[in-house]
Amino acid sequence: MTKMFIQNALTKFFAWFDSSSVETGNDASEAVDWFRVIPFILMHVACLLVFVVGWSPIVIVVALFSYFIRMFAITAFYHRYFSHKTFRTSRVCQFLFGLLGSTATQRGPIWWASHHRRHHRYSDTDRDMHSPRKGFWWSHMGWFLSTKHFVTREQWVRDLIKFPELRFLDRFDIVIPVLYAVALWGLGKWLEIAFPELGTTGWQMLIWGYFVSTIVLIHCTLFINSLSHVWGNQRYKTGDDSRNNGFLALITLGEGWHNNHHHYPVSARQGFYWWEIDISYYLLKLMSWCGLIWDLQPIPASRLNSNRWDEGEKA
Repeated sequence: MTKMFIQNALTKFFAWFDSSSVETGNDASEAVDWFRVIPFILMHVACLLVFVVGWSPIVIVVALFSYFIRMFAITAFYHRYFSHKTFRTSRVCQFLFGLLGSTATQRGPIWWASHHRRHHRYSDTDRDMHSPRKGFWWSHMGWFLSTKHFVTREQWVRDLIKFPELRFLDRFDIVIPVLYAVALWGLGKWLEIAFPELGTTGWQMLIWGYFVSTIVLIHCTLFINSLSHVWGNQRYKTGDDSRNNGFLALITLGEGWHNNHHHYPVSARQGFYWWEIDISYYLLKLMSWCGLIWDLQPIPASRLNSNRWDEGEKA
């Protein structure tokens, strides 16, 4: 019994560094795997260190930028590119997009896409892994803290697993966040030495730029699972509970237009109308002008006004 316990503990410990060391099936437990999620818990605790390290104007600016650029990486690349292929790009840019998205500490692009694609296939049914119909806690965090949804469901991402560089990001999904955190600490330490008048330290930059920014980023992303299916309005009859919410769209750079998205998931633009602010789409459009991406998929005119709750409305 003791030997088995030690083996299980070691397996879960190594899973912190190599996600391929864990294999689970559809019959795996939906209970929270508390040992495996210790790092996630400690990240929340680390945010309390703001009361120890203090703050400076520049670390707040860096924290906000860190949030913004990584939220863009999640919504534009993890979601609109890897999950839905709403535009095309080169293999080099694809890897760089995955690399940037990995800094958000939301695991690798293949894992992320595999679960999101399944969510769309079974949205708000018993087979949807994070429907709010199963409760707010489960839809917000419980699903990915469980053993059952730890592994990548490869049958949903055959187009992505053929790239070894993306598989590397998935397998060693802790590497890039750690390097990102170290780089932020190094930036703060350099500013501390080179420009002491700024009042910035390496530890301030680490706590604010990585831990606080990351935890806020993670929960704002998760609000799309938990709140965007209960809070807002429905323009389209999508057969699920997806909602449009302008506030969530602002804090997630466009993801809050969730009912729009479920109506036509392959559109690169989720704010279908000019008044629906979609910052990620604006930046993607800019990238297309620079030649970094191309073939941004629009919402066809035939779909824009189809299957609406108010079929006669002309927006």
